[in-house]
Amino acid sequence: MLVRLPCAPLIPALFASLLGMGVVRGEECIKSVRWYDDPPYTVRLADGSIGGLNVELAREALRRMGCSMNLVEMPWARALLELEHGRLDILPGALRSEERERYAYFSQPTNRSPNVLFLSKQAANRYPIGELADIVGTEFRLGTQIKVNYGPVYMQLQQNPAFLARLVPITQRRGAWKMLQLGRLDGMIADEVTALMELRQLGLSEAVVKTQVVTADEPAMFAFSKQRINADFVDHFNQALEAMKANGSYQDILNRTLPCKASIKNLGCE
Repeated sequence: MLVRLPCAPLIPALFASLLGMGVVRGEECIKSVRWYDDPPYTVRLADGSIGGLNVELAREALRRMGCSMNLVEMPWARALLELEHGRLDILPGALRSEERERYAYFSQPTNRSPNVLFLSKQAANRYPIGELADIVGTEFRLGTQIKVNYGPVYMQLQQNPAFLARLVPITQRRGAWKMLQLGRLDGMIADEVTALMELRQLGLSEAVVKTQVVTADEPAMFAFSKQRINADFVDHFNQALEAMKANGSYQDILNRTLPCKASIKNLGCE
């Protein structure tokens, strides 16, 4: 049988596309994926392995694509830098922004949990905060993780020097909850599900309270380094996620990893 090959000019493009998908014969498809202690999304389990919602979603989607993953532990700010410079393939749990779109592709939404303002009990009694802008002109101290996007309201307020003066940069959220308890911070913005889990684990559920101030309700996504992965790979990753929704494995992962009644429609807690 005579097999007609693609015209020569198409071969490099075809090869590049297949390479990005991780399916070129002889090419091993291993993608570096960031993790950090951030329950219930990425967490070290009792047996020493790494699990959580984002880890399990990535592992199963990549498996369906004939790929595996190499988990790399690093804080958020460094992970963004590594993704931008092509030293990290995949960063789960990212919010899309114009700045990040310069160097990253984004998957379809993978989970949804709002970013909410939490206050120490002392601060809740002292500051009547109905929206984030209310901290401007006060002595309020807001702990914020470096390079974290807390949503459009927060990003817009960052243009105001009076708001920036109220921010206290932090590197680790779990330690910052203790700072709220000790009166060294007044508040912090955090993913609702993660915050409630951590406060319960630290025994601080009574000392720190959740407010009604929501700074973002956008779904989180997987970000892919444009220097390491092409758009075809992201399309196939999305197709794998859709197949997981269709056969129930996505719902199974939600049920195993979230500390609530999970909904595939909400991509998170009901």
